[in-house]
Amino acid sequence: MALSLSGSSSSTSSVSGSSFPRPIDLRATQIALPFNSHERIRPVSTSLSLVSQRRHLARPLNAHPNPKVSIVASAATIVAPEVSETADVAVEDYEQLAKDLDGASPLAIMDKALEKFGNDIAIAFSGAEDVALIEYARLTGRPFRVFSLDTGRLNPETYQFFDAVEKHYGIHIEYMFPDAVEVQALVRNKGLFSFYEDGHQECCRVRKVRPLRRALKGLRAWITGQRKDQSPGTRSEVPVVQVDPVFEGLDGGVGSLIKWNPVANVSGIDIWNFLRAMNVPVNALHAQGYVSIGCEPCTRPVLPGQHEREGRWWWEDAKAKECGLHKGNLKQEEGSHNGNGNGGVHANGTTTDADIFESQNLVALTRAGIENLAKLESRKEAWLVVLYAPWCQFCQAMEGSYLELADKLAGSGVKVGKFRADGEQKEYAKQQLQLGSFPTILFFPKHSPKPIKYPSEKRDVDSLMAFVNALR
Repeated sequence: MALSLSGSSSSTSSVSGSSFPRPIDLRATQIALPFNSHERIRPVSTSLSLVSQRRHLARPLNAHPNPKVSIVASAATIVAPEVSETADVAVEDYEQLAKDLDGASPLAIMDKALEKFGNDIAIAFSGAEDVALIEYARLTGRPFRVFSLDTGRLNPETYQFFDAVEKHYGIHIEYMFPDAVEVQALVRNKGLFSFYEDGHQECCRVRKVRPLRRALKGLRAWITGQRKDQSPGTRSEVPVVQVDPVFEGLDGGVGSLIKWNPVANVSGIDIWNFLRAMNVPVNALHAQGYVSIGCEPCTRPVLPGQHEREGRWWWEDAKAKECGLHKGNLKQEEGSHNGNGNGGVHANGTTTDADIFESQNLVALTRAGIENLAKLESRKEAWLVVLYAPWCQFCQAMEGSYLELADKLAGSGVKVGKFRADGEQKEYAKQQLQLGSFPTILFFPKHSPKPIKYPSEKRDVDSLMAFVNALR
């Protein structure tokens, strides 16, 4: 999928290579790159200070192109120049950093985030009041990127708002879209409005969570508009910066993505005072009583005195109003595995969550099936099997990678399977299948009876493929 590039600049100077005719003032330049850029940022000479490097060695990636240059309309991803500033990937105690920044202003937090991660961080823009994030980024004078998830079911006013924001800031938002085949399968199998009957999680997973996961795999950090007062049931303890508990970043594995929440400690009233003071565009739906804005079928205005999140998924548990993008906010309560407000818990300890790892190239193994597989001393084909639980956020985080792996291994002589190992199957999996935590990944070789456990926390496609290739 092609992505757009965002950019604004008051400079029209032409820049090429790494030689510059004169310094460029980044306070007049906003920068964004496509998520799928294959060229990483290169370090610069240590003879200059970081500030000097940023001000004099950066190219205006988001500057409007020369109108004389012909750009093919279908090639939405433009080859962008580099910024000679390397991302800071040093190990850091983010819990301590969150404490240090807890009393800082949103502008200071935004400035710190952009300073640390450069081109490897992007602002998540939902089309609501988090336009404040873009305004704070502009005020820092630093390069920044903006992306948004287009679910295909947004209000017309939201699309118009996207356009207004792009024109106001002179940028192009990087849009991420759901997989057309997945959307088609969901609608054909369950209809357009199945979420009113069985909860919003499945639809959100297809239309929002998986596209977001793809976007974040190209980043080391992202910036959200979460606030503590948005949802007392799920966001009351949101820190200003944290290691993302659900999604993986560019390097893969737990801890590979940092999540910044610059307005976590800001009230909704103060956000709106800021937007009015800065005279920035806002979504026209706000004037119609909408406060928290999502997809059209799942969002409605709120009445005076109602909390803003009551306008989202109003038919569900008011304590768990999350679509999955911030599922790490959900706390597990006693007697409940997931607390998402949609699925209950059976007496045997399993949940009614919608299943994950669904693919025609992936085999769902029953208890009898995996017992037989484990007993075989010689198999016709090797097997890769994940032991999982649908409610497990780490299983959900690796779903896209595992499905892609299954597609790659189709017809290769390695079968890819899954075994749901929670509930009444958990004790068996712990005793017989080396289950320690979810997910556990096992490789069953062709000519060896004992399965080999995948030892790494990295669950990206390349890491999993390297594991398979080393053993098959």
